[in-house]
Amino acid sequence: MTAATIPKGSTKGVPKGSTKGVPKGSAKGVPKGSTKGVPKGSAKGIPPGSIIGILGGGQLGRMTALAASRLGYKTHVFCQDPDEPGAQVAAATTLAPFTDRSALTDFARSIQVATFEFENIPLAPVRDLARLVAVRPGPRALEIAQDRLKEKDFVTAQGIATTAYGGVGSEAELGAALASIGTPAVLKTVRLGYDGKGQVKIDAAIRPEQAWRALGAEIGILEAFVDFEREISVIVARGVDGRTESYVPVENRHVHHILDTTIAPADLPSATASQARAIAETLAHALDLVGLLAVEMFVAGDGRLLVNELAPRPHNSGHWTIDACLTSQFEQLVRAICGLPLGSPERHSDAVMTNLIGDQAGRWPEILADPTAKLHLYGKREARPGRKMGHVTRLRPRSDR
Repeated sequence: MTAATIPKGSTKGVPKGSTKGVPKGSAKGVPKGSTKGVPKGSAKGIPPGSIIGILGGGQLGRMTALAASRLGYKTHVFCQDPDEPGAQVAAATTLAPFTDRSALTDFARSIQVATFEFENIPLAPVRDLARLVAVRPGPRALEIAQDRLKEKDFVTAQGIATTAYGGVGSEAELGAALASIGTPAVLKTVRLGYDGKGQVKIDAAIRPEQAWRALGAEIGILEAFVDFEREISVIVARGVDGRTESYVPVENRHVHHILDTTIAPADLPSATASQARAIAETLAHALDLVGLLAVEMFVAGDGRLLVNELAPRPHNSGHWTIDACLTSQFEQLVRAICGLPLGSPERHSDAVMTNLIGDQAGRWPEILADPTAKLHLYGKREARPGRKMGHVTRLRPRSDR
């Protein structure tokens, strides 16, 4: 793919590496590519009028760009397709593989800070970018979140519980891990895989060699199956000054391994809700994270909290915050990475967020006919099974939880 940087609304006549249509990479008075006065990790703010770079052009990048614009920032999206949801609303777009060093350098020169909207980005380019401009969260958070084994090791190193697990690199190692962990269990790829992809459930009827062949990876992680009461998540923001603000825990319900519904807040004892928020804040501090961290957890039948996965970015289970909170998760990300004071995460309403998967987005006339429904469509052309096309949030009077 040839690298191109294009102004919003244009895809033609753009020479390789061009930054046509992109302001000189800065707020007024800051030279192109300069981070003068805003060193990496500094608590000094990046002012409105500056340009935020976003690696990835999906719906999370789109909603981040929209939130940034409300605070007076412009966004420059680095992606591979000019019609990606984030590219549709950005001030400028670079079209190139993430591994294109020339395009990445030009991208860095045009922005004051960078963030990413999904984890499946090669780590090396993010490290390269971080040498040129502040990347928030930093490469370390991405490295840990990309690798399920490193992720579990990191969480347990903080004294936080997970399900029993072990790394496996062969049929023999899987057999040994099963002997230790037992069945039922879930064998997962260490890297990539989401929404149920890259997973094999193992019970007593499945032989280790069958499961290993089905996984089709060189290394995996075996996790003990959790008999949970519910799945929850907490999203925490951490600023450059180390201050944190967390949203209430929410309950997540899945259909075919894809998030279907988020209920805010989760129906939890107050002590459990406080513990969940404390876990998320502890992990954000341990990562020295600047930005957002979503922490997915199981509530076990005995009430214990077990961390399942981390996502150092906006999260699907936080979309309800757009309509129900004083500060949405997307605005909070912008505030955090730009060194601004974090906003209040308090909710003014309870909420139920439902994803619109595949053809469900075709229900938009029915949804808009409901005056209490808040519809968010992501601008994706093609509805495919399992593809997140949008979401709808319905508000309720705030409860005491």
